[in-house]
Amino acid sequence: MKVYISADIEGVSGVVHREHTARDGREHDRARLWMTEEVNAAIRGAKRAGATTIVVNDGHGTMRNIILEKLDADARLISGSPKRYAMMQGIEAQNFDAAIFVGYHTQMGQTGVLNHTFHGGVVQSIRWNGESLGEFGLNAYLAAYFHTPVVFVSGCQYMQEEARHLIPSIETAVVKETIHQVVALNDSPLRAQQKIEDGVFEALMRKNHAMLALPESVTVEMKVSQTVYADAIAILPNVARIDATTVQITVENVEQAYRYVRSWIMMASAVQ
Repeated sequence: MKVYISADIEGVSGVVHREHTARDGREHDRARLWMTEEVNAAIRGAKRAGATTIVVNDGHGTMRNIILEKLDADARLISGSPKRYAMMQGIEAQNFDAAIFVGYHTQMGQTGVLNHTFHGGVVQSIRWNGESLGEFGLNAYLAAYFHTPVVFVSGCQYMQEEARHLIPSIETAVVKETIHQVVALNDSPLRAQQKIEDGVFEALMRKNHAMLALPESVTVEMKVSQTVYADAIAILPNVARIDATTVQITVENVEQAYRYVRSWIMMASAVQ
């Protein structure tokens, strides 16, 4: 069995502030360790379920957060940025049997610790065919494009709700409870890790996993926080300017839609 793991940091137990998530944050090294150990817990669960190939993709920020020397020796790590598929780099490379999401968070503007969508300073909302999606949804659609079901996600209780709205049968591990945007009731690292290991094992032992249905085409709409970001994005051919801060394009499939979203964000970030 081949298992793919996409790892973020905001949904990791104990992570509640920019000091944890930013590369220059005073508590970033602690958060990196927590993130690495939650990924290791997912790897243990996958191995218990019979996984023989495990690929981990570091999906947060610079994508150089997971501590390689502390990573389970039976997994391989994709690190560094930029990547064509960002948080999902590597999903296209093998015929994975399942995808696991560790340390995920809710979309921008929704209740949940450190909620945002890819770039909190740029993105206000992303809609595909009118459906508002965060990182979980966008990444799950890309996984489906590459014929891989997302079977597990860890994070806060609102991440669980967001995931189950799209994939009702998904296995989840709630490792912290959101109180406010930068306040949470956190499980101890060991308790969080055990929840993740057991949840991944249970998810992978199931058969006939649900996968998101792919639309025939995708109308991508992104609302940004400043008009200058939309100015930059609208330079691209075929991009429609809906209003001062909203851009739109219709493409053939979710793979193209995902790459447009990533490209738009990179363009906007360049003019900050």
